Amino acid sequence: MTRTLITGSADGLGQMLAQELVAQGHEVVLHARNQQRARDALAAVPGAAAALVGDLASIDETRDLARQANESGRFEVVVHNAAVGYQEPWIETVDGLEHVFAINALAAYLLTALIDRPDRLIYLSSGMHLGGELVLDDLQWVRRRWRGAQAYSDSKLHDVLLTFAVARLWPEVEANAVDPGWVPTKMGGRGAPGDLGQAHLTQAWLATATGVGSGGYYYHQQPHRTHPVASDREAQEGFLEACASLTGVRL
Repeated sequence: MTRTLITGSADGLGQMLAQELVAQGHEVVLHARNQQRARDALAAVPGAAAALVGDLASIDETRDLARQANESGRFEVVVHNAAVGYQEPWIETVDGLEHVFAINALAAYLLTALIDRPDRLIYLSSGMHLGGELVLDDLQWVRRRWRGAQAYSDSKLHDVLLTFAVARLWPEVEANAVDPGWVPTKMGGRGAPGDLGQAHLTQAWLATATGVGSGGYYYHQQPHRTHPVASDREAQEGFLEACASLTGVRL
């Protein structure tokens, strides 16, 4: 049995993953951005051990979420599933950051750095990362004209950069990224053509299987191509440095 934390598990793929792992007999801790959603998450996943609370759009609340996680006991698996979608307007967070970047990428970095190292880390990316760009001098979309889909693609490229950097820097941890496909969730929309039944199973497989290895990017449990920049060490280091500068926390 593994002890697993799943961010963004009040609904969507995170909730489906939580239900799957509980059904397999694993201990699962949920996460939601506020107390009401945490209560809803616990009601939707009978058998979950607890639900932690923290708004990932806030650096302070993300730090507190990491504190809650560490005080609850060590996790074997942490799944960085929380995200907002590709149709978002430009919104400034309480920290003055662009919210798609803050939630989808920076929060994953900060939680990775602050939560006691698990055995396995899983990051939810997207096939849209292939159209992403690493623009280190304009992560907050101050200079560029806002495009929600591009901001989302960029953030999902950031997640793969983070995955591959962690796999390189922490050889004792299995760090992998997942593309669930374009599936009919709240984020993906009702018309999404992907197989919702398969979407969360790769995450469940990475959370529970042995000998998978590290530094992979998977779609339906098969290795899949990634943006070339994701494997570039200089690009990885540049992204980590940018996140460290924004949070004051180094990986």
